[in-house]
Amino acid sequence: MRSPRVPLHPRHEEAREALLGLREDQGSTGRPILVEGPRDVTALRALGLTGPIEVVNRGWDVARRIAHLVETYGTRGDDGGPALHLLMDWDRTGGRLQTTFRRRLEAFDVKVDEEVRRVLMRCLKPETRTVEGLSGLIDVLGLDGR
Repeated sequence: MRSPRVPLHPRHEEAREALLGLREDQGSTGRPILVEGPRDVTALRALGLTGPIEVVNRGWDVARRIAHLVETYGTRGDDGGPALHLLMDWDRTGGRLQTTFRRRLEAFDVKVDEEVRRVLMRCLKPETRTVEGLSGLIDVLGLDGR
């Protein structure tokens, strides 16, 4: 674990705050996170996220996946906020998936949150372009699984 006396780089601090906010939001609202694959789930669990995490790549076509998300989580969260967080990788494939799912979900009037991905994309692009890669940055970001 990183020594608390060593300050984080400002962009790492911003990424850390975004991930802590995601962890807090998910803990209090149970709002699910939609990711690309099982390794992304493992990385988010290592960061201490304990709520529901849905995986895009589970053998279903996009239409069936969207129908499942709408039926399971509705169009808004219990607090009136977004129904779910979209957190695809910030590489080319992840960007395409993010756009596809955002557009399809919004067509069903589902409100989605993409802010954490925007922050991570801006702050961590040199270090990683994947959600899976976040688990390797736990020490750099001063995070633990609690």
